[in-house]
Amino acid sequence: MENKYTATIEKAYNGFNTRNTDAVLKLMAAGVKWPKAFEGGYVTGHEAVRDYWIRQWSEINPVVSPVAIIQRPDGRAEVTVHQLVKSLDGTVLFDGNVKHIYSFDDAGMITVMDVVA
Repeated sequence: MENKYTATIEKAYNGFNTRNTDAVLKLMAAGVKWPKAFEGGYVTGHEAVRDYWIRQWSEINPVVSPVAIIQRPDGRAEVTVHQLVKSLDGTVLFDGNVKHIYSFDDAGMITVMDVVA
């Protein structure tokens, strides 16, 4: 599971799963483009990402864990993740793997994240 962005990616998922938004936002460029996988479309920028996550966590309880990280030929990181999404009452809504594709700037900051089925 090695890629030049592995440490950043692992920190991002750990921060997301522990709901430490500040830790994750420190890994993102100011103008990050982030998918609203739960709603559709994208949000742009730190505050929009924070607001989206807070809203998401008020409705569902997702835990997302990387199981494989590879570097694509174009330099982006492809992360296969196991995603367990539960309702707030504990009902499993989704339990499976999806792929997340990350783009980074020259400083190693996350600039875009895409979800691929």
